[in-house]
Amino acid sequence: MEHRLAPAVSIADLRLAARRRAPRAVFDYTDGAAGDERTLSRMRDAFARVEFHPTVLRDVARIDTSTDILGRPAALPLVFGPTGFTRMMHTEGEPAVGRVAARAGIPYALSTMGTTSIERLAAEAPGGRLWFQLYLWRDRGAGRDFVARAAAAGYEALVLTVDTPVAGPRLRDARNGLTIPPSLTLRTFLDGATRPGWWWDLLTTEPLEFASLRRFEGTVADLIGRMFDPAATIADVEWLRDAWGGPLVVKGIQNAADARAVVDAGVDAVVVSNHGGRQLDRAPVPLEVLPEVLDAVGDRADVYLDGGIMSGGDVVAAVAMGARAALVGRAYLYGLMAGGERGVARAADILAGEVRSTMALLGVTSVAELGPRHVSLRPPGAG
Repeated sequence: MEHRLAPAVSIADLRLAARRRAPRAVFDYTDGAAGDERTLSRMRDAFARVEFHPTVLRDVARIDTSTDILGRPAALPLVFGPTGFTRMMHTEGEPAVGRVAARAGIPYALSTMGTTSIERLAAEAPGGRLWFQLYLWRDRGAGRDFVARAAAAGYEALVLTVDTPVAGPRLRDARNGLTIPPSLTLRTFLDGATRPGWWWDLLTTEPLEFASLRRFEGTVADLIGRMFDPAATIADVEWLRDAWGGPLVVKGIQNAADARAVVDAGVDAVVVSNHGGRQLDRAPVPLEVLPEVLDAVGDRADVYLDGGIMSGGDVVAAVAMGARAALVGRAYLYGLMAGGERGVARAADILAGEVRSTMALLGVTSVAELGPRHVSLRPPGAG
């Protein structure tokens, strides 16, 4: 394991290490996006077009990367966002991510589609800032049960994801024949022959346990079609606001009008997000939508950003453009696939170090100093 992690000095390095360790179908589930993956490409292109505007001759001997997230201190303007089927990437799964987040002093959101129960994660990551991500299910009774369990287990916040009325067309998964959990077919057997460590790990540890159901076998699209409610409306946000007494975050906002609607319904924060490009291909790019959402609700709710973030510099850019914090998913999953909890810790260290160095090079010593004067987006094609 150490030989895979030692050379990694960037999230891109962890991605390559993950690709070498994990079976193709599992790596592609994490790495891929919807359709022709234009949205994913555009999100990364947007961060590539970021231009920083540093100031010099500032005393940057001490850098304070802390900020407030949902009104509580966090060591970084960063959240480990919710990801599905995490123990499929590495059987240490969500508990490993939760422990790293707790040590790093940042929140971590367990997905409804996670592979560790609400209660087990709370036990495995004591002292961590745990959020629970919820989809609106056809079975509203199940939704009420999740809310009650999260409250009983001491979760800080709920994150309602609203951009998944139906499954997006994830072509890599379809071509790879991905099932949850992965099944032994001729294709996966041949792929596994070159990655015996991953298969041995999966087959000799406890079966996948889901946060929201005892067991499921099938494709991701099958599960979404069976469980998620395509008829959900703003009234369901209002219902959840009444049912949950703590902070409520809505994830999947892609325009100002929707941001105003959910904030009017009482949510405390919104995440400008297109689900990592995994739902609607050619969806808006969050970094480009961020200014209009900030104009609409930035004085009434926290605004976070998700999508395309692969470095601490990207985190700093998002915050300088007005986001309270950034959410990452793929970035820590690459670390998890590469090396379990140690790999997640390596991802967290890389991101934290890049945040500190970017701030120092910009000539700022605190997150609160970051602002629009420090960043701009070069026009597409400007190089």
